Amino acid sequence: MGGATTRTTAGRTATPAPIADTETARVPGHTLMDRLRTPRRPRLWFEIVLIAVSYWTYSLVRNAVPEQKSEALRNAGWIWTWEHRLGMAFEQGVNHAINSVSWLIVGMNYYYATLHFIVTLSVLVWLYHWHPGRYAAVRLALFAATGVALLGYYLFPLAPPRLMSGGHFIDTVVVHHTWGSMASGNLADVSNQYAAMPSMHIGWSLWCGLTIATLARPVWVKALGLLYPSATLLVIVATANHFWLDAVGGVVCLSVGFSLSCAWYGSLPYRLPKQVAVICTA
Repeated sequence: MGGATTRTTAGRTATPAPIADTETARVPGHTLMDRLRTPRRPRLWFEIVLIAVSYWTYSLVRNAVPEQKSEALRNAGWIWTWEHRLGMAFEQGVNHAINSVSWLIVGMNYYYATLHFIVTLSVLVWLYHWHPGRYAAVRLALFAATGVALLGYYLFPLAPPRLMSGGHFIDTVVVHHTWGSMASGNLADVSNQYAAMPSMHIGWSLWCGLTIATLARPVWVKALGLLYPSATLLVIVATANHFWLDAVGGVVCLSVGFSLSCAWYGSLPYRLPKQVAVICTA
């Protein structure tokens, strides 16, 4: 359809093979593995169920990890000591400085509580609609990174700075009476307070930032994508919910997620064709 015809020297007409579209995925192979690895148009109902069930499972497992308070506080002290030795124990200064600006720290409390979900879901919706050929691979990187994070919560229980004894950190949610953290105030009983390593606020925001910066076209949107994980790092430190080393843990988890996605699809997710396979028949 739409292809030009040519006339051969024998007088017969022939239609040349269609030129491959660089934005169209390859046709699925014959083996089961080829079919599984070939991007397909995602089904909306399946994606909604998958995301809902996956997040419910993640929350359930995260909160089911034993709250090893003594070990978590011990690990927090160990990290704080090493940050001092490295000359990079800046969290307390940032926490106190930003807490002195009420409107700013209140805004950060709400940022911490809401954008983690809103931005991530928005990027997933954007990928689903505009980049269906890349959607499954990029989603796999996110899901795999989140799964790896669960191992971190189990193997290395860690108290956030605001719960450290003698740390002199300010729990900004409690002080300013804002709704800002599942691990503060009335919601503390339904959330594992000692699952600070890794920080998936950083893992998820970096996933969003890389996706936006790589695939969006307007330069200002790319800039916002790069700014988002940087702003999130400032927020998690200012609200005393994480050490900066927790952010490193989030980056490691995301790196594993992208590595698994690359291994499965045979390419960096962002290099896959934008559209799904279209099979043309005569």
